Amino acid sequence: MRPEPRSRDETLALRRRLVGSSCKLFFSNDPVKIVKAKGQYMYDENGRQYLDCINNVAHVGHCHPAIVKAAHEQSQLLNTNSRYLHDNLVDYAERLSKTLPGKLCTFYFLNSGSEANDLALRLARQYTKHEDVIVLDHAYHGHLTSLIDISPYKFRNLEGQKEWVHVAPVPDTYRGIYREDHEDSVTAYANEVKNIIEQAQKRGRKIAAFFAESLPSVGGQIIPPAGYFQKAAEHVRKAGGIFIADEIQVGFGRVGKHFWAFQLQGEDFVPDIVTMGKPIGNGHPIACVATTTEIAEAFAATGVEYFNTFGGNPVSCAIGLAVLDVIEKEHLQAHATEVGNFLTELLKEQKMKHPIIGDVRGSGLFIGVDLIKDQAERTPATAEAEYLVTRLKEEYILLSTDGPGRNVLKFKPPMCFNKEDARYVVGTIDKLLTGSTNKNCLKECCCWTALKSMLSLLFRGAKRAKDGRY
Repeated sequence: MRPEPRSRDETLALRRRLVGSSCKLFFSNDPVKIVKAKGQYMYDENGRQYLDCINNVAHVGHCHPAIVKAAHEQSQLLNTNSRYLHDNLVDYAERLSKTLPGKLCTFYFLNSGSEANDLALRLARQYTKHEDVIVLDHAYHGHLTSLIDISPYKFRNLEGQKEWVHVAPVPDTYRGIYREDHEDSVTAYANEVKNIIEQAQKRGRKIAAFFAESLPSVGGQIIPPAGYFQKAAEHVRKAGGIFIADEIQVGFGRVGKHFWAFQLQGEDFVPDIVTMGKPIGNGHPIACVATTTEIAEAFAATGVEYFNTFGGNPVSCAIGLAVLDVIEKEHLQAHATEVGNFLTELLKEQKMKHPIIGDVRGSGLFIGVDLIKDQAERTPATAEAEYLVTRLKEEYILLSTDGPGRNVLKFKPPMCFNKEDARYVVGTIDKLLTGSTNKNCLKECCCWTALKSMLSLLFRGAKRAKDGRY
């Protein structure tokens, strides 16, 4: 064992030497070394407390004692694969089934959201006997090759769009092609899906699935208008495809009003497959696919076994059950509604005060703040958003950006995030924006931030050349 902890700089140097450079750090110019966390707070090596506004993986709070206890106790008894009978697996499947519409009654357990989405793609293709997939623009569904292919957020920077992938516009009524002043944005966006299907069919293509995040996150914390999924699904199912709802970012009560984000569309909408990950295990690697009996039977009809070594193991299922217990006992879904509404109202007050805030949107503790350069064109304020996030980190608040313009502040905190936290964050944002309005200070600070980044890159390049690493 090492006699004493490494300094932040020592850890950073080792990481740069040993870990692939494509594995990025938050705040790469001045990364934070986190050594412990509890609830909605994280602590660096010097004991400084940071408010975590972005970690939707630690869903019920970092290191929640009930989750730690469940993992510890089951680890002392047994951890093995799902080829043996064990109550935890069936208990967990039964508990999950009670949160979902009745037809979603068959479950597969895995280790990550990427695995879940990959399996969903396989299920869809086996059931429909079709290949093609429709996805929303800017979507991200995972890091496996099969999922990079259906993630415009990634494939546009790699080998481009495959012939069997079709990209529909994001149903964004703030900066999308059909906005809040459109007479029927729901039908207009759904008709885009219909047109994609018709064009694909003319080329002899057949649609297997429409694959969508219930609330697009990487796309900019988007809230699709209610009714859009129903109409899009109608066109997809008529073409012989199915609807897959990716709940990996937003499930398990985060949206407050409902347990699952797809339920925001209305009671009459039920996906054919739902995928789950991230918050499902509060940081433990668990994932799940829920589907119908018919789709599961079509998958089994191949005669090829589906086996996942660690998926559904007793420890993972014990943790999954504990997460559901905490959500229920601590009333976290209702808490997400109450605190989320409070935070949204505070942010909307800031929108009235600061023209840089173009839009505040969200549900529960899934909220986006769209920063703009001008009200008329709604040009993304990318540099300003980066500057604000950097300054917030200096105030011990961890926030990040998303969206194609990297200009949307994203709030996805642990569900124990409270009203005092909300006041503190919004108060700090107000202070930073107010202090940056004089003499175009914000613009100047953004230029200085960009200059610092450039100088940092040049310094690293010079150092690598000196060290003989080029």
